[in-house]
Amino acid sequence: MGYGILESDQDKVRAILYGCFETPARMNHAARLVAIHKKLVSLIKKYKPDRVAVEKLFFSKNTKTALAVGEARGVVLMTCANLGAPIIELAPKEIKSALTGYGLANKAQVQKMVQLILKLDHIPKPDDAADALAIAICGLRTTDYSNCGKP
Repeated sequence: MGYGILESDQDKVRAILYGCFETPARMNHAARLVAIHKKLVSLIKKYKPDRVAVEKLFFSKNTKTALAVGEARGVVLMTCANLGAPIIELAPKEIKSALTGYGLANKAQVQKMVQLILKLDHIPKPDDAADALAIAICGLRTTDYSNCGKP
């Protein structure tokens, strides 16, 4: 699962930290969810974000993957709620449209815009980290706070 922490000063946005929460392949699923929770608690306590942007779920053809992603997303929402971090949820098409002007943009187009907006020397890797930065950029830019409230 990717994460990205941004800092904004007027029109300037910069990446503070980004990466992925990774767990060993042999770790059982429940333990993976606990690991995500602990890592997220650590980041939120250290960086004290004004809000946390989370991608809304989309339906996947692979039910097993969709369930695992949904469970991890639930851990993120629960962790943010427990720590009082305001949450904003964004749909994939909203993110793509906000970054590229086209709601059906491909992954490479979104990643290139993340690189340009954040003035990075390279496209962030792994892909999940680049996706998290894209979501974070949109979370910073949004002016619709109707779905961004304290839990």
